[in-house]
Amino acid sequence: MAAVLFDFSGTLFRIESAESWLRAVLAEAGLSLPEPELLRAAQGLERVGALPGGAVADQRIPDELAALWDIRDKSAELHRAAYTGASRQVPLPEPELYDALYDRHMTPAAWAPYPDAPEVLRTLRERGIGIGVVSNIGWDLRPVFREHGLDPYIDTYVLSYEHGIQKPDPRLFETACAALGADPRDVVMVGDDRRADGGAAALGCAVHFVDHLPVTQRPDGLRPVLDLVR
Repeated sequence: MAAVLFDFSGTLFRIESAESWLRAVLAEAGLSLPEPELLRAAQGLERVGALPGGAVADQRIPDELAALWDIRDKSAELHRAAYTGASRQVPLPEPELYDALYDRHMTPAAWAPYPDAPEVLRTLRERGIGIGVVSNIGWDLRPVFREHGLDPYIDTYVLSYEHGIQKPDPRLFETACAALGADPRDVVMVGDDRRADGGAAALGCAVHFVDHLPVTQRPDGLRPVLDLVR
């Protein structure tokens, strides 16, 4: 294999919990809620899929957001509109909190790398394997990689909102392969979404899936990738 492409959320990094997300934003705003009310609000935000990057077993996208939701990763504007629209389905004490929640999720503090991500990326680099990040996203995730010390391992970032194309469209993976100078047949795509990340198979890429779990529950889910590129 000449190169490995990684998804971002649920693959290399995991977003904080909805409860942590809401607590951080309330604290920054100097606001507080009674504990039962805070927990209900956090659960409500999770249920409607308002936390970008959050894994939701029973996501309930409001009907009025359905069309926007399908194309949310094609631009920064669509992404913000979709997620703030979802969060506004949950009552919060101040209207500014909805944009504050969106802004919080873009900060490096809201994200944690999976425990084995540094080791796997470092080992791939030592083996001379090209590394790309291909993400459906509406904002620049590069600062997250820099803050957590993983940016030096990444050769190229291909982000949906910068190209107006979403996975599983093969063109996004093709762009990444071209940037790495790699034949797609010599590339592995690693991700957690079987539909979106599985789109790489249309180019001939191998595809390896990981489970989208909290970081404490997936200490070594990326290590099998090293066996694929020996």
